[in-house]
Amino acid sequence: MEEPGGAGAGSEMDPDNLCLESLTLDSDKLHLQLQIVTWNVGTASPPRDLSSLLLLEASGSNIDLYVIGLQEVNSRVVKFLSDLAFDDTWSLFLMDILAPLGYIKLSSIRMQGLLLLMFVKHKHIPFIQDIRTNYIRTGLYGYWGNKGGVTIRMSVYGHMLCFMNCHLPAHMENTNQRLDDFERMLEAQQFDGESIGGILDHDVVFWFGDLNFRISDFGIHFIREVVNSNRYNLLWEKDQLNIAKKKERFLQGFMEGPLKFKPTYKFDLNSDVYDTSGKKRKPAWTDRILWKLKEDSESELDEAVGSDFEHILRVNLEKYTSHMSYGISDHKPVTGTFALQMKPLILEPSVTLRAEGEWNADHDSLISYSVSNDFPSSTWDWIGLYRVGFRHTNDYVTYAWVKDDEISFSKDCNQVYISADEIPLDGGEFLLGYFCHNLQCLAGISEPFPIQPGRTLSAKNGTEESIDDSSKSDMFMGAGF
Repeated sequence: MEEPGGAGAGSEMDPDNLCLESLTLDSDKLHLQLQIVTWNVGTASPPRDLSSLLLLEASGSNIDLYVIGLQEVNSRVVKFLSDLAFDDTWSLFLMDILAPLGYIKLSSIRMQGLLLLMFVKHKHIPFIQDIRTNYIRTGLYGYWGNKGGVTIRMSVYGHMLCFMNCHLPAHMENTNQRLDDFERMLEAQQFDGESIGGILDHDVVFWFGDLNFRISDFGIHFIREVVNSNRYNLLWEKDQLNIAKKKERFLQGFMEGPLKFKPTYKFDLNSDVYDTSGKKRKPAWTDRILWKLKEDSESELDEAVGSDFEHILRVNLEKYTSHMSYGISDHKPVTGTFALQMKPLILEPSVTLRAEGEWNADHDSLISYSVSNDFPSSTWDWIGLYRVGFRHTNDYVTYAWVKDDEISFSKDCNQVYISADEIPLDGGEFLLGYFCHNLQCLAGISEPFPIQPGRTLSAKNGTEESIDDSSKSDMFMGAGF
């Protein structure tokens, strides 16, 4: 069998900086904090500091799930081909920030300049399952991916969530094209699986990106005057997306927080000054975050900006804002901070596993695991050995196929082995993760455990120390000491 998920590399993150929290579930209620970021980065590299976008403080972050949608990521041919072989600059930068805080990159999808990333706190990993990705091109009549959408869907504690990052056609006059493209995405994007096929079949859909809707009728001077005086509400009725939500049936039920921040387009680079070029684009709220609950009523958005779905899932928007301090692009990033309150439908991980006995590189080691009764196991399932502080699913040091490397099995417990040749000589703190092919997720995570350095490494280090001591002695003798 081929190596799962491509070549893995051990993480270099410091395990002392990772807090592996235990999770005790209330069978009636679970609160999750979700941070959605959308940003047209205009082919720029990441800025030095993303703390305000990620709500990072000195003590870390209270966010459980980060969903980051970028548009116009550098996709020139050489750069794009490099990013296909390796992680792109933005993914690496975000992993550098979030991995030491106890997050892993759970999933990602890229289509040319569109990039969608998902990071989750370590303790939630086994409860996020059935992860699928998809994309749809709408540029050049569907043949080019400079415009379109990328999507990640998943089961979060048994509730189906879908996240869509879109880049729709630009320019004031293309409202109908924007609407037609989005309606096509809703109809055409399908996911593998028996229960959830289309986007609107999910319990919650989050729709965000550079949607490119503009402010109609009003002139540039009036818009700028209103913006400068913070009277944003005077512009809402002429916002093309607000108008479309009242008219278009397929947009019914999509909700958005009030636009109480400056329009996020178009700015001179590295400034908070609106476009001074010859084009003098009118300011517009092109960058948006909306959401829709399945079978939600079509009532108006209430003051609390919240909704219920059969009393088992609630979505509350806590903060919706732009971030004016970032100037690498002609767009300002927008964030939505959500509180998800749900009745967990999954209370235990589908797989429990543990390392048996003391591990080192001097002998083969055993892994014991058990699965739930309805677990959809596959011959393509594997168990990865990860360093504590790993960055993403494929960041394993080594792995074992659960069937090929199986040495015993029963109704209650199965065992597989990892060869001594595959175990790191230098030792350290590690954990095990069971990857389920059918659910495309890590369905179980072990407790951390130590691996002792192998005798081969100890002998090698001893030899090197002897050589170093001999070299030092020769040096001192040659110097006349």
